[in-house]
Amino acid sequence: MTDDRAHRPGRRIEVDEESVRKSLAGLVLTIVELLRQLMERQALRRVEQGGISDEQIEKLGLTLMALEQNMAELREHFGLTEDDLNLDLGPLGPLLPRD
Repeated sequence: MTDDRAHRPGRRIEVDEESVRKSLAGLVLTIVELLRQLMERQALRRVEQGGISDEQIEKLGLTLMALEQNMAELREHFGLTEDDLNLDLGPLGPLLPRD
């Protein structure tokens, strides 16, 4: 039995460096956005349960707003939209539900 692959010329995949960079940035930002949304939900639960002080609530709110602003700036820098980061999981729906 011979290996036909050894006799075929190598196939090259043409890769656009910019599209690879944008795709990688999109993947990383998707993960960061997922974590940001999870942190936000956890913070809201803690506030609703009354487990943190007014000062902590203020600090938490400012931190989450700053993180959201940073995400918007990164999306703009890489030419991505919120929809670009929202992976379609088929029958499960979108990865990042928008409230």
